[in-house]
Amino acid sequence: MRTVTPVLPTEIGTRDGLSYSLWVPDATAPPAGGVVILHGAGSCKENHHDFARAALAAGLAALAFDQRGHGASEGSMDGRVLEDVAAMAAVLRAAIGGPDAAIALRGSSMGGYLAILAAQLVGARGVVAICPASAEGLRRGLASGAFAFKADAGALDRFLSAHELDDAASLDTPVLLLHAEGDEQVPVGHSRELAARLVSPDSRLITVPGGHHRSVQHDPELRAVSLRWIARVLGARAGTGAY
Repeated sequence: MRTVTPVLPTEIGTRDGLSYSLWVPDATAPPAGGVVILHGAGSCKENHHDFARAALAAGLAALAFDQRGHGASEGSMDGRVLEDVAAMAAVLRAAIGGPDAAIALRGSSMGGYLAILAAQLVGARGVVAICPASAEGLRRGLASGAFAFKADAGALDRFLSAHELDDAASLDTPVLLLHAEGDEQVPVGHSRELAARLVSPDSRLITVPGGHHRSVQHDPELRAVSLRWIARVLGARAGTGAY
């Protein structure tokens, strides 16, 4: 019986109290781009290592990190969330060619919400948002105690109340929205409303019949679609076939 050796991160580290895993293709030339992976509320970076491995196989670098209050990162989630995404984007860029390296953001649920908000701040060339949460939905979850992560509730609520996606949705960064029609937590109508306000001609909405809130995140076919789309907006030639 053949033993399969798992693909492991190139580096596991901590920056500014944020725990991350970095995945860089083993090649003589630097990768053509990379993607920062943002998990959802109560999740952690390890839950998205399947996407990091797929990105690696497609010739892209990837960085997954634990947001504050989650996983191995320090402190509580608070109003620094966008600055934290920017700090992780800087770590990824430093590993693949410097501050001008092309990157995308890929987030699910709360991570999708933050990815859209952070796009302009980090200079992302594209965003994949999977069942992105709304600020109001996140505020309700925070107030009800539904979230199993450490949070500075006052600071995080102030951030959420000041950052609705209605404003960010007009950004000219290309956004790929993926949403299961059977999502029981974030209605698919939320992504449809966002899609109607996106201005980039490269933005796209894909809805999937049935499913649930987490089903799209780990679907192999949709993962491949995401990687092809990321490769296209980054100008990379990833090994996932034509878009």
